[in-house]
Amino acid sequence: MITIDSVRAAAARIGGAVARTPFLHSETLSELTGAELWLKFENLQFTASFKERGALNRLLTLSPEQKARGVVAVSAGNHAQGVALHARRLGIPATIVMPTGTPRVKVARTESFGARVVLGGTDFAEASARVPAFVAEGLTFIHPFDDTDVMAGQGTVALEMLEQGPSLDAVVVAVGGGGLIAGVATVLRALAPRTEIIGVQTELYPSMAVALGRHGGGIPGGTSVAEGIAVARPGDMTLDHARALVDDMIVVPEAAIEDAVALLLQIEKTLCEGAGAAGLAAVLAQPARFAAKRVGLILCGGNIDMRVLNAMLQRHLARAGQLVRLEVTCIDQSGTLGTVATLIGARGGNILDVVHDRVFGDASARSARIQFLIELPDAAAAEDIRASVTAAGYRASLLPRG
Repeated sequence: MITIDSVRAAAARIGGAVARTPFLHSETLSELTGAELWLKFENLQFTASFKERGALNRLLTLSPEQKARGVVAVSAGNHAQGVALHARRLGIPATIVMPTGTPRVKVARTESFGARVVLGGTDFAEASARVPAFVAEGLTFIHPFDDTDVMAGQGTVALEMLEQGPSLDAVVVAVGGGGLIAGVATVLRALAPRTEIIGVQTELYPSMAVALGRHGGGIPGGTSVAEGIAVARPGDMTLDHARALVDDMIVVPEAAIEDAVALLLQIEKTLCEGAGAAGLAAVLAQPARFAAKRVGLILCGGNIDMRVLNAMLQRHLARAGQLVRLEVTCIDQSGTLGTVATLIGARGGNILDVVHDRVFGDASARSARIQFLIELPDAAAAEDIRASVTAAGYRASLLPRG
């Protein structure tokens, strides 16, 4: 088990080379959730993730011989960037093994720091299987989470939170392999023992929650919007820390993570990846659990593929009723499409796409079925538009999101 002294030593070791990120109260999110939310902006690190804290602390403990031979790491992206950045700064050769499905933005950024990137395996477990071959060549393995120096480095986040903000009733921490929550929990148990420590995982990879007996069933797996915490098995040491120090685990649906990413961008004007928004997703999923409590959330990462972000935002708008599909059946004659489009626009609808179908479906040979994808100023406008089109003599219906 690491100790508070381990974390303090890590803070002294990495100080000046890692950003001391802001820890700020969010008035709007607090009003929205009913909890007093404080946000630790680790997405503002140079690599846009807390991971460089642990990576740097581990690199600084290497012997001169180990530094000369180089290091190898396996990561979906954030640990990779942390190792690559600080290895370059310290003059240490670095090889990074990444799963083949890693977002290109993370691969490119890692390569930009001078590391050699090897893509292999469809997930973290398969990519990890490539590591022993590099270790056999003399490289030192920098584990992304199951390492005492890495855990101690991650714990420096909590030291800063206690120094920068008020006392907290709870801290919610995204959990993949468990390095962050192990470090954070070590600090809080030593310095703020009354603060509840809660981990959060996606429903696709609830590995720590299952291991702790806080979630039934297995690990469904699959493609998660929170790939940074999509870990099928927690570390052995991190699991020991979680058993001893963590109060509870919350498992959230992927949709809650998507909504949290959208809200952080809309309200706080800050970009988070899925893992970085998982803490807010937990509060959104269980508002009664956190009502009237002062809660610290760690926005642990901000590296996200723009295509994924675009899909998240559109899905969020659809769930909020601000992106809808309207199907209209009408006589197939000149000017009808323009008339219906004008009715939609007059009531605030912004048409993003149109499908004009004369062949498929149950419409007659003299009629057409038109589907409009419409962006709305608010959810109430959808029914107003449907009623307006219907009143004009057309058969109109709002299609379900699914």
